[in-house]
Amino acid sequence: MTDGSWAGGAFGERGQCVLAPNPNFMTLDGTNSWVLREPGARRSVVIDPGPSDPGHLAALAEAAGGRGNVAAVLLTHHHADHSEAARGFAEAVGCGVRALDPAYRLGSEGLGDGDVVEADGLEVHVVATPGHTADSLSFLLPAERAVLTGDTVLGRGTTVVAHPDGQLGAYLDSLDRLHALAEREEAAAVWPGHGPVIGDALAALTYYRDHRQARLAQVEAALEHLEDEQLDAEALPRRVVEHVYADVDPVLWGAAELSVRAQLAYLRGR
Repeated sequence: MTDGSWAGGAFGERGQCVLAPNPNFMTLDGTNSWVLREPGARRSVVIDPGPSDPGHLAALAEAAGGRGNVAAVLLTHHHADHSEAARGFAEAVGCGVRALDPAYRLGSEGLGDGDVVEADGLEVHVVATPGHTADSLSFLLPAERAVLTGDTVLGRGTTVVAHPDGQLGAYLDSLDRLHALAEREEAAAVWPGHGPVIGDALAALTYYRDHRQARLAQVEAALEHLEDEQLDAEALPRRVVEHVYADVDPVLWGAAELSVRAQLAYLRGR
């Protein structure tokens, strides 16, 4: 769940992570809610307010400057551990919620690839990174050479491709896109949605790409091994999980099965 070593805090000159108290095997230490503000500026931008925990939201509002000082709330994706409190928090501080999915917006402004959100000199560039979910976005902070990845890249471990909403092909493309940002040194650090900040974005993204390809190879090998069992479409993913993830705590097998279903769909479509 958590090793207790990550507690959020200030990063660079523009970032502050307020850690939500919702740790579990999926959220690691909890959800990272991010406050971004240009040095000396009044207004901030908040990314992923997280769960509706009163203590967390009070701490987040204080870090963000309180009512009238938040330019916008941005969402990396719709999962409740990131978005549950978004509407209530935005109403409390007097701003809108911007998201790719219209169902999660408050106000008329959405978010899309290539958009630039500005607040008192701060620039946040929107990068479409679907795969974990269809609506997943990352946010590039050029002044810090940091990319906020939500659940696309975690601070520890690897992420789930949440099939059927999440798609492996899209996820691999998103990793390539983030890797290219790191190669061009536009993104030197990863500020994730869960777990600690990663100081070497290029190494992390190279690992993520290699890990996904290795898992695909393991799934293909498992399919050959299981061929004689003549499993139906419902039974096959769990048997693949048991084969490929035998060394993983079974409490994680449900999440692993989502990724396996995404891998099987990807292999069928190749």
